[in-house]
This record gives sequence, structure tokens and C-alpha cells, in this order.
Amino acid sequence: MTSKHLRRHCQLDEPSQRLLDAAINQLGLSARAHDRILKVSRTIADLAGEERLTATHLGEAIMYRTLDRTLSY
Repeated sequence: MTSKHLRRHCQLDEPSQRLLDAAINQLGLSARAHDRILKVSRTIADLAGEERLTATHLGEAIMYRTLDRTLSY
């Protein structure tokens, strides 16, 4: 998924955007990690049969990213 596709298919509402920004800042994640979190969030929403991303989808994707970082050290 390109940046153009991310902007089109992974639009966030204000609470979700704040959650993502907080996670990026607190966890020190890169722009690449930002995009990966959005992609995983989109997959989670798709599996749930939902068209829009929510803070719940985003939170789950952030949790997976955090778990991935903890286990890889």
C-alpha cells in the first residue's frame, strides 16, 4: 500500500489521530512504523467487516507493534 493508498483508505478521526500521535511520541516510533500501524489497523478493520478505522483498531495495531518490539530484543 503506497502513501496515497494509506491516505485514502486509512483516514482517522480526531481521537484516533491523537492516539496514534501519542503512541509515536511515547514509543519513539519512526515514520515507517507509523505506516505499518496504519496498515495493520486497516487489516483489523477489514477482518471486523468495518469500513472506517476506529481507535479500537488502531489500539490493537499499536499493541501488536509494542509486543513485536518487546519480543525482538
